[in-house]
Amino acid sequence: MKILFITDLYPVKDGEKTTPQTLLNFVEEWKLSGNEVDVIKPNFILNSLIRKKPFYKQGNYDGVLNLNFWTPFWGTIKPPKKHYDIVIAHMPSGILYADKLNLPFVAGIHSSDLTILTSPLYRFHFKKRMEKALQNAKAIACRSFVLKDKFLKLYPQFENKTFAAPSGIDDNIITGTFNILRKEVPLKVLTCANYKKRKNIEKVLEAVYGLKDFELTVIGAGTDLSKLRKLNPDAVFRGWQPHEKILEQMRQSDIFILPSTGETFGMVYLEAMASGCITVCTKDDGIDGIIQNNINGFTTFPISGEIRNLLQNIKNMDDDSLKALLYNNFETIKQYTKTSCAENYLKQIFKIM
Repeated sequence: MKILFITDLYPVKDGEKTTPQTLLNFVEEWKLSGNEVDVIKPNFILNSLIRKKPFYKQGNYDGVLNLNFWTPFWGTIKPPKKHYDIVIAHMPSGILYADKLNLPFVAGIHSSDLTILTSPLYRFHFKKRMEKALQNAKAIACRSFVLKDKFLKLYPQFENKTFAAPSGIDDNIITGTFNILRKEVPLKVLTCANYKKRKNIEKVLEAVYGLKDFELTVIGAGTDLSKLRKLNPDAVFRGWQPHEKILEQMRQSDIFILPSTGETFGMVYLEAMASGCITVCTKDDGIDGIIQNNINGFTTFPISGEIRNLLQNIKNMDDDSLKALLYNNFETIKQYTKTSCAENYLKQIFKIM
């Protein structure tokens, strides 16, 4: 099958630390299963400057066609000369670009799309264009179960063509075994993210500070490091770490927690689950829905007192409950590999179209 994939959330070259690999993973898996996939990356120059994204000259980069635009697609855009069986577009730039092609397409919804559809800042221009594009889309792929629920509350008329399209991990990082918590020693708590306000790292630091029998490690980088250190002088800050080092730290940890908000999905949670951590995410955000509270992990609000109580409750759980929770964790993570999620994405499209 021939697929045209359109999005600005795609790395042009290897080693782009600021560009997530999640959509690239879908493309790579589709290619491995025998599909032919071309990628167009429509890039707004002003947006690149404001968000400090990597900037590349217009051209083809090993199968990724980078197209630069000063304005968000005024006028007409010529459809590709090549025939495609499916056009899949992600992010607002990708969806608006696809809608200009006058070809059947699938719209991929991220948290940024909901911002455009709900924020007064975008009410008079982008919102109307996005709503028109979503009306024209043959199917709508929401990047998480939470996003799907939020999207359908706004646009219930699209229910019959909307589905969840979560990401998956490399199956070779799933440990396959888990250890019961060793309660006679301090429990190792890990949080990992760039130091942005919405990640709520400070809530974790405040929650663990002074809490007996817990050791907190923080992985990530950002400008607020000195402020964060003051919140919990006992925490270990490891700064930025390569991916393999993060996985190694997860395998050595008992609990992973990241109470961030505004997440589209959150691959780091899947990786923590695969590493055998008891994993805690934010309620009604990101990966909630895959993590089910007190069944295969825990959900919490980003409130330091609530996080503190949750950590203490985990420590006080009986062994049988912990074993059941960790067993459910591994049964869940086996369903979310890159291969299975990429296959499911296309199957859902076929079912609708």
